[in-house]
Amino acid sequence: MSRQNADPNSNSMSASRPNARRWLCRRDVLRAAGAAVALPLLESTGALDHAIRQAEAAGPADPVNSRRRLVAINVGLGLHGPNIIPDQAGRDYKLSPYLEVLKELREQFTFISGASHPSVGGGHASSKSFLTAAKHPNSAGFKNSISLDQYAADRLGTATRFRSLSLTTSGPGLSWSASGVEVPSLTRPSQVYNLLFLEGKPAEKAQQVQRLQDGQSVLDLVAAQAKSMQLRLNGRDRDKIDQYFEAVREAERRLAKAEAWEQRPKPSIDAPPPRDENDHTMMIERLDLLFGMMHLALETDSTRFMTLFHTGMNAVPKITGVDTDYHMLSHHGRDEAKIAQLTIVEVETMKALGRFLQRLHESREGGASLLDQTMVLFGSNLGNASSHDTKNMPMLLAGGGFRHGQHLAFDRDNNYPLPKLYVTMLQRLGLEVDQFADTAGSMDGLN
Repeated sequence: MSRQNADPNSNSMSASRPNARRWLCRRDVLRAAGAAVALPLLESTGALDHAIRQAEAAGPADPVNSRRRLVAINVGLGLHGPNIIPDQAGRDYKLSPYLEVLKELREQFTFISGASHPSVGGGHASSKSFLTAAKHPNSAGFKNSISLDQYAADRLGTATRFRSLSLTTSGPGLSWSASGVEVPSLTRPSQVYNLLFLEGKPAEKAQQVQRLQDGQSVLDLVAAQAKSMQLRLNGRDRDKIDQYFEAVREAERRLAKAEAWEQRPKPSIDAPPPRDENDHTMMIERLDLLFGMMHLALETDSTRFMTLFHTGMNAVPKITGVDTDYHMLSHHGRDEAKIAQLTIVEVETMKALGRFLQRLHESREGGASLLDQTMVLFGSNLGNASSHDTKNMPMLLAGGGFRHGQHLAFDRDNNYPLPKLYVTMLQRLGLEVDQFADTAGSMDGLN
């Protein structure tokens, strides 16, 4: 920062904004490297118009000897409540028709009913809040917050080549950054395979390393500019700038780790590249392909945090016994014929989930199964898709080393706050967390 721009008599940074624009417009270099850092808003200097809203740097590395993982799956068109929610609570409950599909894994999952995100309505728009619990997602001024997977990835994601992966069968995903921006999602299994296992050409790898190094030089410049302001800051702003410096240092550590990963070979596997299913009505086949890629990503420890949004479709899925648009079936209006076809579709979805969980259960890592090391959250943002109701979200938590084999049944009229489950999951990852969104405390009965 020049002497002119650092005038101690100035109450704003208006004079320095052209310089700020020059380095802030390069922030996509940092984003490509997995970090974005901006100066904090300081009382002594005012807001920086084009500053990045907040640091998106990782926290401490994941705990030693911990390789726990987190996967979250959302069925956007809901799951018919009477078919999935058991009638009894506790450990001796009778499996519901949908859970009967998973009977071989009964002791590997807990079903949770009577829970939802407080003040999250909006029908299909509530998918935005499935992993964030951000309120009123259908309001005009809605701004999302960080999703469960990204909260974990920000703190633990540097232990693997990819801090996280967001997948979707079509359209948007489930992952949102700390600044409330949707994380780009992958749709084609071949894309995922190439990303995980195919090596780039030497020139391409060199170019990526150079981008990472450029990112580090930008961080150096940002830190230098911020440091020059310290002499004219008040006490509160000095605390803010100290926090900012720590964010810069952590971003630099992330960039250095990313550069190191570029120098290391990707995993070698026996599985051939998947062949994408381009017919979107082959819904279950497409879902199975993505589940297969998720299993490989976890098995090779390429990432430990993944999301999958099974969005559904406005078309007739190619499933025997189904001749009606899937979205229309979800809005069954209690029509028995529609519910019968919807049941066929959702049973096949549950079978696909079962195949994924079984793969994880059969994969070994040390003395445990991969499922023991992986929390798999499966459910829907809609408790009743037919009426767009977001209460009583059907939720299943498998794996992760919990004492499963139970139905946790909370009050279906006065729902239990679902963010408490997210706190429990983050704690299981080894994070010292006692609140998610604006809900404090962990979930009762899950241990």
